[in-house]
Amino acid sequence: MGRFVLRCLAWLPAAFALWYLTAPVLLAPSVWLARGLCAVGFPDLVRAVTDSGATVTFITRISAGTTAARGVVTVDVNLLLYSFGLPMYAALTLASRNPHWKRLLAIGYVALLPFVTWGLVADFLKNLAITSGPAIASQTGFSGWQREAIALAYQLGTLILPAVVPVVLWVATQLRPGVGGAGSSVARTAERS
Repeated sequence: MGRFVLRCLAWLPAAFALWYLTAPVLLAPSVWLARGLCAVGFPDLVRAVTDSGATVTFITRISAGTTAARGVVTVDVNLLLYSFGLPMYAALTLASRNPHWKRLLAIGYVALLPFVTWGLVADFLKNLAITSGPAIASQTGFSGWQREAIALAYQLGTLILPAVVPVVLWVATQLRPGVGGAGSSVARTAERS
């Protein structure tokens, strides 16, 4: 097991560097998912979702001022905050030396994207409905329980899902013969260590 941990620690810097450098391309599907989610779930709130690098900008329909020349509220979210589970999962997968590592990386990537999108949208909603101040928050139309649900979704999307889901997914793919194609490679990894 000690060798596995060392291999995992050795893979982490390379995985994080690749993730950081390719973030705009690697995370584009999460931006597309957020666009679709906002178009369906919040059409009265969100006018557009744009991205520049790893920063996603939500352009809202909420007015920012009370004068004749009013602007609209925009919310910027750093997508890297919610996607660090991708390089964690990659390091775990590569360290386990599974012969089907390419397939497992593809499965992990696709499986983790909805959780990245969760954090992205929850951060946007939290900024708009909770931390933006009463003048803007009152325009969202969210009730008290909805703001509480947004706060819970934000906490899950920030503190729990990015760190826990990659590990759970990795364990599931290593223990499930049909996914990894190699049976219990976790046990074999422990034996090899």
